[in-house]
Amino acid sequence: MRMNSSAIARDVRLTLKRGGSAEHAKGVQWFFKEEIKSHGWYTADLRRFARKSSRELAASGGMESVVRAADQLFRGENLEESAFAVLLLEKSVGKFGDKEFKLFESWLARISSWADHDGLVHYLIGPMMVAEPKRTARVLVWAKSKNRWHRRAAAVGLIQGTRKHLFFPEIKRVTEMLCKDEDDMVQKGLGWLLRETAKADPVRTIPYLIRIRGRVPRFVLRTACETLGASAKKRVLGRGSPRG
Repeated sequence: MRMNSSAIARDVRLTLKRGGSAEHAKGVQWFFKEEIKSHGWYTADLRRFARKSSRELAASGGMESVVRAADQLFRGENLEESAFAVLLLEKSVGKFGDKEFKLFESWLARISSWADHDGLVHYLIGPMMVAEPKRTARVLVWAKSKNRWHRRAAAVGLIQGTRKHLFFPEIKRVTEMLCKDEDDMVQKGLGWLLRETAKADPVRTIPYLIRIRGRVPRFVLRTACETLGASAKKRVLGRGSPRG
């Protein structure tokens, strides 16, 4: 039976509005530079609610109904709505194909904060790139975008793969494309990617970081070195003054 995704999303939004903590909502803003709207849900409670809802929706209307409801919720302006959308789908990401990948990619245009971004890219898009490596071609398109969240996605989208020792050529290409990007959200995403790559594959990554250290912001280079030992970190940072 086809379920009304708009009605489902409306019911979820009402529950989210009623179930949060006003006191916690005030504290949530501290984590963001952007002004965000939050009902003040704690992550563990939100996850339990989402997992329960996902099972119920899948049982009554199939996985398609879960995806439709998530699509409606990721249009919302509230922090918990977008997080809930990702949590609805996270455990089922292995069942999705190119149709869903294109849908999730379209959500990048709806992002308003790093929390929206990282939930979507790290937990949905990233694993789908691991499942089908040809999808990594999209990161080269995102890296050229005028939209900061697309450019951040070009880096963050590869993190799940680098943890599995995948995508080193793509990581180098994205780094070359983003190394002069002055947006702090993009820099933080690139630093995160290089840190995970250095942790997973130091043998190849350390020499690469040494080669590019004069061309990347110092913040990115420092972040990339966070999991390295003191000796390796010294080799990467050297005595020069990387830009930034």
